[in-house]
Amino acid sequence: MPSIKQSEEAARRLSRTLRLEDGRHLRNRRRAAGLSLAAIGSMGVIAAYQLGIIDRLPDPPLPYFDAEKVDAAPQAYRYLRTPDAVIGLASYAVTLGLTAYGGRDRARTAPLVPLALAGKAAADAANAAKLSVDQWTQHRAFCGWCLLAAGATFATLPLTLPEAGAALRRLVGNA
Repeated sequence: MPSIKQSEEAARRLSRTLRLEDGRHLRNRRRAAGLSLAAIGSMGVIAAYQLGIIDRLPDPPLPYFDAEKVDAAPQAYRYLRTPDAVIGLASYAVTLGLTAYGGRDRARTAPLVPLALAGKAAADAANAAKLSVDQWTQHRAFCGWCLLAAGATFATLPLTLPEAGAALRRLVGNA
């Protein structure tokens, strides 16, 4: 078991790595983290509406945008007896945690983490696509906040694939 001093030094190295080091995987992880934070912000606004903290959800002044119609619909409250934006917040927090976990060389030292992140990003993208289609097919309206989160979700997936590929090569012995 590592001593407190060893643990502190490992935490110091991780701090420097995540904040200051460079490399393709770290750059992609930072971008994915930023996109997760954007989605979290969007879900936070929706959750504030769904929980009655704010009375209105602002929409872009464009046709077919009606966030309140989409986010107050019964479907938005169907799962786990809680508003879907709260579930979305938790999901994006998991994605953020997976992007933040580990150092620069985690494809080698913890290959299951990049694979889990890529799998999570793929599942999130599939769900975001379904929910985006549902907005139109079920409500004939779009939620700009939801589309912002969906766009961030779609942009995250390709950022996770290079590191996941390196991790997979490591696991099958080709790295």
